Amino acid sequence: MLAGCATTATSTGADTAAVAGLTTQPLPASVNTDLPRTARPLHYTIDVIPDAANLRFVGTTTIDTEVFERTSTLVLHAVDLTFSSARLLPADGSGTAIPLRTRVDPQAQTVTLTAPRAFDPGRYRVDLSYAGIINTQANGLFALDYPDKRTGQQVRGLFTQFEAPDARRFAPMFDEPSYKATFDLAATVPSNQMALSNMPVAGEQDLGNGTKRVTFRTSPKMSSYLLFFGLGDFERVAKQAAAGVEVGIVAPTGSGTQSTYALDTLAPMIGFYNDYFGVNYPLPKLDNIAGPGESQFFGAMENWGAVFTFERILLEDPAVASAASRQQLYTTQAHEVAHQWFGNLVTMAWWDDLWLNEGFASWMETKATDHFNPQWHALLSRVGGREAAMSLDSLVSTHPVVQPIRTVSETNQAFDAIAYQKGEAVIAMLEAFAGEDVWRQGIRGYMAEHQYGNTVSDDLWAAVEGAGATGLTDIAHDFTRQPGVPLVMAEAACANGRTSLSLTQGEFSRDRREAVAANPTRWRVPLNVQVGTAAPVREVLQGQTTLALPGCGPVIVNGGQLGYFRTLYSARMIAELARGMARLQPINQLGLMRDNWSLAQAGYQPVGPALDLLAAIPADANPVVTESAVSRWGAAYDLLETEADKTRLRNLAIAKYLPVLRRMGWQQRPADTVAEANLRSELIATLGNMGEPTVLAEGNRLFAALASDPKALDGPLKSTWLSLTARNATPQQWERLAQLAATSTSTVERQTYYQRLGAVADEALARRALALALSGEAGTSSARIISAVATEHPELAYDFAIENRAAVEKLVDNSARARYFAGLASASQDPAILGKLRTLRAATPADEQVPIDRVIGGIEQQLEANPRMREQIAGWLRLEAR
Repeated sequence: MLAGCATTATSTGADTAAVAGLTTQPLPASVNTDLPRTARPLHYTIDVIPDAANLRFVGTTTIDTEVFERTSTLVLHAVDLTFSSARLLPADGSGTAIPLRTRVDPQAQTVTLTAPRAFDPGRYRVDLSYAGIINTQANGLFALDYPDKRTGQQVRGLFTQFEAPDARRFAPMFDEPSYKATFDLAATVPSNQMALSNMPVAGEQDLGNGTKRVTFRTSPKMSSYLLFFGLGDFERVAKQAAAGVEVGIVAPTGSGTQSTYALDTLAPMIGFYNDYFGVNYPLPKLDNIAGPGESQFFGAMENWGAVFTFERILLEDPAVASAASRQQLYTTQAHEVAHQWFGNLVTMAWWDDLWLNEGFASWMETKATDHFNPQWHALLSRVGGREAAMSLDSLVSTHPVVQPIRTVSETNQAFDAIAYQKGEAVIAMLEAFAGEDVWRQGIRGYMAEHQYGNTVSDDLWAAVEGAGATGLTDIAHDFTRQPGVPLVMAEAACANGRTSLSLTQGEFSRDRREAVAANPTRWRVPLNVQVGTAAPVREVLQGQTTLALPGCGPVIVNGGQLGYFRTLYSARMIAELARGMARLQPINQLGLMRDNWSLAQAGYQPVGPALDLLAAIPADANPVVTESAVSRWGAAYDLLETEADKTRLRNLAIAKYLPVLRRMGWQQRPADTVAEANLRSELIATLGNMGEPTVLAEGNRLFAALASDPKALDGPLKSTWLSLTARNATPQQWERLAQLAATSTSTVERQTYYQRLGAVADEALARRALALALSGEAGTSSARIISAVATEHPELAYDFAIENRAAVEKLVDNSARARYFAGLASASQDPAILGKLRTLRAATPADEQVPIDRVIGGIEQQLEANPRMREQIAGWLRLEAR
């Protein structure tokens, strides 16, 4: 741990408050809160003693508090805490303490502190002693059990997860984003273990009984959900980054060089973000802490100065690390580091502006990844993100980017593709509208003005408009305050070297197409129109317009795929785009392919035009584009039912893509880029699932080698080959996978095996996997096994989970339960599942029903679309075969 490093904060709460510029005004009425507006915290002093073996802890908390009106009560957040004492003192701690009576309200997640008589406004100190629970899922203070990498013996680490509303499980506090304060944290822990928090260690005291008391430096002013505490048998590797910041990777002891890539890529990010935001990272250190386990709710958390990331994402285990996992490691770390500014330094005032955290971190993650790894073609990933958002945003159950949040359950459900991917897509569109320099100048002004404070979306729009982006706020309001996906209908004709382009705006919907056609939502839609090789033309579409454009050739309305809308081209325009597909920019190839497939699926056009565009993408296109094209052919194959139709598509795919795989080879080459390695993996998976004989034979050969050498498959393609073999596993192969899972001392490798045990086509083996999930053997991978079964047997997995609901709920984070059970049914094509889901919905609280509504809507849309798509794909294939 770091000790004695320079910091922006002083060691006392009062002085730190002054440095951080703490406001002592009650929250304005415009900011939501569950608490009375009678008080706010200035500084917390928290002292905990965890008992990891018995999953309990005790703690004391002192809260320096500003009281704004005469009152006899203070209300704080608290969950699963029992109080032994509470008292109120003057701010300096002198005078007679006033005893406070505690009353816990589990439903409201609060504790009310009541004094014998009213006390005047002013500054006070609230002292509380309490006990709490160490959870076994990632809520509050939680434990993760894992095999020691050196001995294989089970050991236990402690970590915290407080976002959104779970800091209240660790200490009584004002647990909302706008109640920012400074924190002093101390913990009494085993002497041979490492304690971690947001700030470096200020000091350690040996207590002489095998324990020590660790005190951390005072934090900057921050929201409670960003506080972190960790404890365990860890090792830390570190290096210096920009502006005197030390960055470190903390991992279970024995991880060794598995931390190297994460550390080497973390360090340069500090300087890049310092420069982009114009405000230096303000803490003396930034750790990224690897937790051995997994969650159904999150993969990483941006605690200020102490990012938490599950080990399967952060560390590179050579047994299973791949190009895709390295890419995920990098992008996840870039996302969490971006949060140190967007979210931590400047925080949304309430959870309805959660997208200010997540959308901007997603957008900045892509920007940083593209800056440091241009060969990865990171900007192309925004097309996939846009598609994920539009898939959700085009259902009646969608919501605006800025959405009203009232309850804890609604807060947990707000972490979705609208907040992340739609947020990123809208930001990319607005950046293009403003221009990169103006946008960046606005972001810098926003950071400088609001650091250590809270904001709403309009604060950002004002900053960017102030930098010169006139008209941006109106566009931003259209895309963030109302839900849905614009549809731009296009018709073009060319004469005398000029193109006449007619555009009409409507709305795209997957489940209410006729309704939105009659009464569409209206947006101001920024366009970037490209005609042939001419320079793009920018236009903001309102309703309808006709543009006279220089040049002739294929017309792309959403050039560079910078807009958040779908484009419905006329048949003539699609034909011209298909003829010119090979010459288009990769991002336009990708966007057109994905956009038109979704339009066909929703019934706006036949699938033929989408397949024409897909077939026109060359086999030697950009590897990211080719990977997506191969995946799209695989999706079409899975829709088909007759062997004749499947054979036609299989033959088409093999003829086009098996030569690509043969040129690339079965194994990853040193010269491969990440994009090329990902393409190889997709080719193996898709062609193998189609039954291509040579791919299946190679997979069986490699798997058979595990009988004599458990390491025979180790390497970047291990997960790919295991997935292919496991899907069609025999009982003997399944048992071999189970044995490998049980005996591995690698957390990540164990997770890989356990997941594959569930993703099997054989129903009898799937039932064995479900039984294994409840046996306790798989630990934190148990819920993932059930989810894996749901990919091949959704009805079986759903029924099993409902029948064993009490046991399954123990495997899933509180934050994820609302979406987990319904999500198991999402791949079902059985109409009977809809009745079961509606029964589940009826028994679910109103503020937890949205995830169920989304699954119901998605299944209904698939049941309508798939027969139509299946028939049209089959017809297209018959024509192609002539």
